[in-house]
Amino acid sequence: MDHGEMGGMSGMMSQEDMTALEEAQGTEAARLYLEQMTVHHEGAVEMARDQVEQGQNPQAVELARQVVEDQEAEITEMEQMLQELPDGS
Repeated sequence: MDHGEMGGMSGMMSQEDMTALEEAQGTEAARLYLEQMTVHHEGAVEMARDQVEQGQNPQAVELARQVVEDQEAEITEMEQMLQELPDGS
């Protein structure tokens, strides 16, 4: 599934992604939501890691470290939720 980049920011949903999510129902909607949010969180982690590596402001760097930690935990949780969804076939 192509989640694309919007405005140069990794993890942003494309209009096609949004349409697919709006049209989905039930388990398929849950699956699309979790997949799209995982990609979105991965984009946040990528940006936060850039801040950790290149940031000049110690408070911003510390906030970025916390974002990485929190978003990675949520990615793990969403991946587990995806594994627990019914197959749908």
